[in-house]
Amino acid sequence: MQLVITEKPSVAKSIAEVLGAADRQDGYFEGGGYLVSWCVGHLIELAQPESYGEQWKKWTYESLPVKPEQWQYEIKEDTKEQYEVLYQLLHREDVSTVICATDAGREGELIFRLVYEMAGCSKPMERLWISSMEESAIREGFENLKPGSDYDTLYHSALCRQEADWLVGINGTRLFTVLYGGKVLKVGRVQTPTLAMLAERENKIKNFKKEPYYMAHIQMDGIDAATEKINSKAEAENITKACKNGQAHVTSVIKEEKAVAPPKLYDLTTLQRDANRIFGFTAKQTLEYTQSLYEKKLVTYPRTDSQFLSDDMALTAEQVIKTIFETMPFVPQVVFHPDIKRVLNSKKVTDHHAVIPTVEIGKTDLAAIPETERKILFLVVDRLLCATGEKHLYETVKAEFSCGGSAFSASGKSVKKNGWKDFEEAFRKSYQTKEERNTPSVQEEKKLPELTEGMVFEGVQTKVSEHYTQPPKHFTEDSLLSAMERAGSEDIGAEAERKGLGTPATRADIIEKLVRDGFVKREKKQIIPTEDGMKLITVLPEIVKSPKLTADWENALTLVAKGEMGREEFMADIDSMVSDLIHNCHEVSDEQKKMFAREQETLGVCPNCGGQVVKGKFGAYCTNKCGMNISRIMGAALTDEQVKTILEGKKILLKGLTSKAGKKYDAYIIPNGIEDYHYTKDGQERSGKQFKFNMEFPKRRKK
Repeated sequence: MQLVITEKPSVAKSIAEVLGAADRQDGYFEGGGYLVSWCVGHLIELAQPESYGEQWKKWTYESLPVKPEQWQYEIKEDTKEQYEVLYQLLHREDVSTVICATDAGREGELIFRLVYEMAGCSKPMERLWISSMEESAIREGFENLKPGSDYDTLYHSALCRQEADWLVGINGTRLFTVLYGGKVLKVGRVQTPTLAMLAERENKIKNFKKEPYYMAHIQMDGIDAATEKINSKAEAENITKACKNGQAHVTSVIKEEKAVAPPKLYDLTTLQRDANRIFGFTAKQTLEYTQSLYEKKLVTYPRTDSQFLSDDMALTAEQVIKTIFETMPFVPQVVFHPDIKRVLNSKKVTDHHAVIPTVEIGKTDLAAIPETERKILFLVVDRLLCATGEKHLYETVKAEFSCGGSAFSASGKSVKKNGWKDFEEAFRKSYQTKEERNTPSVQEEKKLPELTEGMVFEGVQTKVSEHYTQPPKHFTEDSLLSAMERAGSEDIGAEAERKGLGTPATRADIIEKLVRDGFVKREKKQIIPTEDGMKLITVLPEIVKSPKLTADWENALTLVAKGEMGREEFMADIDSMVSDLIHNCHEVSDEQKKMFAREQETLGVCPNCGGQVVKGKFGAYCTNKCGMNISRIMGAALTDEQVKTILEGKKILLKGLTSKAGKKYDAYIIPNGIEDYHYTKDGQERSGKQFKFNMEFPKRRKK
């Protein structure tokens, strides 16, 4: 019996159907000589710092760095039940081989291996590596299983990624939270440089000073020719005065034939960027929709950083394109001879090829697919057609004019052959509203009339146009993903397989974390750092916010996966970086400590020391921390209004108090000075100050 372990239940179901494991059991499928079960994402995770000892339970500078000598793992609380299923299956006597069928990538390898290791399994292991959930791809994958040991270095790189993120995240977050107090300041080796890029852009926008500039125009026979930028309005007006009703001579006409090559196929990042720009989807949403389409067998594996297909996929691409023309509603019915060779390049395919549709689209009721997923599917379909289409050919014309002693220019453009843009325009019209379809694009250049050098125009008209310099634009998810992908790329050699901040599969989660932690906010399509996000970047050292450093780490992880760098070497660099960070950042000024403090509501004056009593997370307290207990009386928690009232020396009504006999009653509490208290609880002595009070009971209503 062979045990197959997938990453998700839906994938397990698809594989079980192909293998003939039709008998559904509790947590797995059985049949045909196979058991097919699943993880639910990560079942096993690194233990929290407090699990390693008392010294790391509290957040203090003295306890840093947090560096476990031996890494410990724990089963996630919400997935224990499925782990137990896998544990029992891994140890079944009739199971001879275990097949890793988690997603074919670094994280998929980690998810499986941690379960295999935690369960103490030593049975032979094989690896299924596929990029499509089509039945033919699954069958072919099982016919070509690889020894699990072939992927040991991929597992090592996954461990390095996990441990590095833990070390930098835990130590960085504790360090800066302790130094600055108040809000938890989360630090991460990918999210912090991403936040730094957002903060840098925000500073440029805030510090930008717009300045006016002017252009002088001459107009004749439908042609509008303009000067270069002019800083002075008076100068522009003088130019137009010299030209008005005068002669304009054509001094130069330059025509150029130009071509726009078809775009490449989608990797995950370019798909996320287009989906954000066109449909407004977040990167996380796009990944979720594409993953769902993958599990429905309609597209290939989404978590890829390649924009090419392998050389042996020419026939597959042809079959898919044929199916597209037979089934897709927006595709123009034109004679099409796809240039498939241009999308084939095995050298540029690492773990997975580009995202393309599968022939399953021809057997699927497209109307039954959720609209969001259908939009992504059509986007992927359109990109395959565009990528294999002909070049877009056009002619540009630039004409130079002389009038009144000044030079003017005008340009025009005319399309000679639309090529691949036929598909792009047809797709765009399919999702645009009627109004949008009837509105010409502002980017469309006008066609100039036929001009020749030496032509003269009489009685030209003039005008002056006023313009302003523009600040940089805020990031959208489209432009931020692009920036993350390119971060540090100028410092990485061309041979690097993966560069930038994070991976195609993790960038969406990084953006979501920044939003969730309150360092970034979304305003329509824009991604903008919050006040806390801007402050955090100002206090963090360059070492944790440098895109170059993080990009280098990602490249190093690729080297570990290829067996060209040892795990120990990679982790030694991380350990050294964490130690230096803690050593170099050890104190901040009192003023800096208040940077992230929240405005607290003052409730009154402390009767013990005269300090301010403020509203806290766990009740009211004295800011002087003099030992006065203000948040509870007789075990009852006070509301903010009750605290305010009793601090004014007025009585409050407490309801639901419990007598020694266990009976419930209400009572008025009237403050009458303060007194010491002292008691022992759980072996610890506790002491402080509390209200002395008199007690009155509400009068009972007569029946």
